[in-house]
Amino acid sequence: MGPFDGELSANFWNPRIRGPVCFNPPAARSILPMTYKRTEMVLAGQSKAQIIDGIKTFMKQELPPLEPGAMSYMMSKDQYLTDDGDHHHWMAHLMFYTPLMDGAVWGADVSASPVMMSPQFDGAPEPIDVFMVPAGWWSDGTPDPVKVL
Repeated sequence: MGPFDGELSANFWNPRIRGPVCFNPPAARSILPMTYKRTEMVLAGQSKAQIIDGIKTFMKQELPPLEPGAMSYMMSKDQYLTDDGDHHHWMAHLMFYTPLMDGAVWGADVSASPVMMSPQFDGAPEPIDVFMVPAGWWSDGTPDPVKVL
């Protein structure tokens, strides 16, 4: 589910990227199918434009609606999310999936708020927002000092 646009788009399909993610049941039913579909199209060699069209068609014909409470955990030290400098292992965090909305509703990217809005879906065909909240520790229980990209 790499970004389509923006400064992170160089990682759209970077084979070195490893983003271990654990979905809760609502996210497994409504987010994971999008991940599978997008991956299927990327592996088939489709262009970003073809992927956007394919996802839009998939959403209309086969995708279940986004379930309330859909969230996931990215808390593995084994993550490798970018080739950019020392940001390979970004931070342990939770992700909450919502319909498109104003990020300020969640306090995203507001001074002194830990909530961030993910840029990964900028320009993406999926009509969802992803709010990220630092967890403060890795899945093995060791502390994760919060870093900023």
